[in-house]
Amino acid sequence: MRILVFGNSGSGKSTLATRLAAQHALAHLDLDAIVWEPGKIAVQRPAQAIAASLSDFISSHERWVIEGCYGELVEAAASHCTELVFLNPGLDACLENNLRRPWEPHKYASKDAQDAMLDNLQAWVAGYYERQDPWSYSFHRRIFDAFQGAKTEHEGPALQ
Repeated sequence: MRILVFGNSGSGKSTLATRLAAQHALAHLDLDAIVWEPGKIAVQRPAQAIAASLSDFISSHERWVIEGCYGELVEAAASHCTELVFLNPGLDACLENNLRRPWEPHKYASKDAQDAMLDNLQAWVAGYYERQDPWSYSFHRRIFDAFQGAKTEHEGPALQ
């Protein structure tokens, strides 16, 4: 079992991936953990380091769940997954979920530091359906539509 969960920030990726990892004893990779420099806010690691970390995770685990919004990484991991899950609950649900986001200590030194970035996050999330970058709806839609294996799209309210 190798499940790839992707969608906009606030779509429920971490919640679903954490639940799947626990239910099925899967190794769990949050792509944020390999994209951003540890202990730094919004400092991206070099592309070759990110790709190497993703490749190492995939080759080191027979059973896994990977989750994230990074289309280029989702696309790279898709050929290794047995199931693709696209979370697409809509903009309002994502924005609301981000308001309730618990502190993510692997990303921010404190809850206050995380909350200081909330306006930036919400503005970025709001552009999901208009942007054309690899982290956008159009890129995610293309990955989902092209995938030939088992796949599910969850629209509407976020999964509980």
